[in-house]
Amino acid sequence: MTNLIWFLIIGAIAGWLAGLLMKGRGFGILGDIVVGIIGAVLGGWLFGVLGISAGGGLAGSLIVAFIGAVILLFLVRLIKRA
Repeated sequence: MTNLIWFLIIGAIAGWLAGLLMKGRGFGILGDIVVGIIGAVLGGWLFGVLGISAGGGLAGSLIVAFIGAVILLFLVRLIKRA
């Protein structure tokens, strides 16, 4: 249960930060969590494919989730423009 709570908190923070960077504001708490969680999965996959390690723990998880969320938002923007 504690891991799930941390996962949601990291997802919310990563999504909020990515929203600020890419759009200028967040997406609301649920939107931030969704973007952060999908970003965490995308970032984890991407880091694994590239053989990159962001370290363990809270900071490493947040970095991976944030980078994945930024990439996700960038891809969504590209698709919306097409």
